[in-house]
Amino acid sequence: MKRFLTMAGVGVGLKYFFNPEQGDARRRALARRVSGMFRGGVERGSQAGRAVSSQASGVTQKVTHVREAEKDLTDETLKSKVETEIFREADSPKGQVDVNVIDGVVFLRGEVEQDMIKDLEKATRKVTGVKDVENLLHTPGTPAPPTPEGAEAKS
Repeated sequence: MKRFLTMAGVGVGLKYFFNPEQGDARRRALARRVSGMFRGGVERGSQAGRAVSSQASGVTQKVTHVREAEKDLTDETLKSKVETEIFREADSPKGQVDVNVIDGVVFLRGEVEQDMIKDLEKATRKVTGVKDVENLLHTPGTPAPPTPEGAEAKS
């Protein structure tokens, strides 16, 4: 029974496509549809390839530029960058900390709470262009550490 139905389907299909009156137009229409499906598949594949390529390019650029390139910054520019970074938060000790930069070495001076001393130093070290950090911060009620030789304020 299954074989009979298959053969009947093939016969109907042949009659449909080889009909003397409309068979030629039907064959051309089928050829256009099949080629259109292939063209559409090729186009979708091409679009997918371009999408993957552009995403890979974006990832490459992100990896390449993860860390800001070293620049030769002036002391004033470096001071501004450090101040921007460490005073970014609303509750930062803006009026309590002095930032001075001499030849790329950042000097932090002032009176802050104990837990902020290390945080400020850590944030300062992360700024691109900082060669070293001299942390002269102290807690309220304790004397200020002595200034290192040759580090007179030059803001």
